[in-house]
Amino acid sequence: APVMYGDTPVEPELARIARAGLDADGVPDGPLAVVSGALDGVERVLAAHLKPGDTVAVEDPGWGSTLDLVAALGLRTAPVGVDDEGPYAEDVRRALGAGARALIVTDRAQNPTGAAVSAARARALRSVLREHPETLLIEDDHGHGIVDVPLHPLAGATRHWALVRSAAKAYGPDLRLALLTGDAVTVDRVRGRQRLGPGWVSLLTQRALVRLWADGAVDTAEVAAAYGRRRDALIGALGRRGVAAYGRSGMNVWVPVPDETGAVARLLHAGWAVAPGARFRVSAPPGIRVTVSTLTEGETEALAEAIASALGPAPARSYG
Repeated sequence: APVMYGDTPVEPELARIARAGLDADGVPDGPLAVVSGALDGVERVLAAHLKPGDTVAVEDPGWGSTLDLVAALGLRTAPVGVDDEGPYAEDVRRALGAGARALIVTDRAQNPTGAAVSAARARALRSVLREHPETLLIEDDHGHGIVDVPLHPLAGATRHWALVRSAAKAYGPDLRLALLTGDAVTVDRVRGRQRLGPGWVSLLTQRALVRLWADGAVDTAEVAAAYGRRRDALIGALGRRGVAAYGRSGMNVWVPVPDETGAVARLLHAGWAVAPGARFRVSAPPGIRVTVSTLTEGETEALAEAIASALGPAPARSYG
């Protein structure tokens, strides 16, 4: 059926399936919007509530594009340390106490560290957020469909919140589609601003995603398991060589290093391309990001040996 001006901006069947998934994951009830990817959703929510000069608490290390986006909007960053279980609650408390108006948290498959918010960390973070109920909370669940750890949402701990769930990682980035839910005011502002720009995300694309879901085109459990095997194999191989590495979920492994430039250059000379941590850091210690999405079983030991050789003997380091 042709889509005309004034039609619903969200495909009803997409909304039904998405809401069922959010309910199953414990995400509070809220209206839905469809945006053009997770980062588009994050930008729209930030713009709906903040003004240039406001401060946003961000994960450190964290996704480089998020750091760039915050700066591009004229906002300031307050770095928050991260470990395997997500942002440190005390760092968040410090940032919000110092005046940060918003907090962005990657629930799972955090890029670049692979962190995933645990149940215990979620309780601690919700407790901090309840102390600052006017904080704008944005949760990025871009890893939905490629992770093998449960979601522990923080939504509902503050007055204004949003959770964005992308289809790009599981079904392909060219879909340019993510689902966004949140409190009624936030979602209404996002939809209103969207009407003044692109209008809506193509319902043809939305229906394509519904069809992919209905057909079982991607075995998301197997995808998550495959990434898990690759991460665990590399982390184990590095551990046997005395190299600390982290990666609880998603497709990335974070390796603390003393010298990013030297490590990246030596690995490139050995035939391996990794990302320097400077792209993802504000004040966190240096590291490199290794993406395992195409790493084969036969390459794991060779890559681990190359990383160990590039770093030389060193004690275990933490990235928090």
